[in-house]
Amino acid sequence: MASSDPHYRLYLKRSVLKDLEAIPRAYRERILDRIKSLAENPRPRGAEKLTAREDFRVRVGPYRILYRVSDRDATVVVFKVAHRKDAYRR
Repeated sequence: MASSDPHYRLYLKRSVLKDLEAIPRAYRERILDRIKSLAENPRPRGAEKLTAREDFRVRVGPYRILYRVSDRDATVVVFKVAHRKDAYRR
């Protein structure tokens, strides 16, 4: 059976690029691959909806990718990439 799931447009906040610069190269590539995969499946296995927010997070080692999904607009907006100890601070 063919999948009729639309591909989502992926957006990264400018601050995410700065977040990525501070992450070791070995993790950075894995994180970028995971971010790209969100365009095909914005709610992959292991993704968790954050409590009291309309945001999601996925894990890559000790790092967290925080993002928002809009099914209506078919978009995924990544707004933060951080180490787990810092990820949920506003």
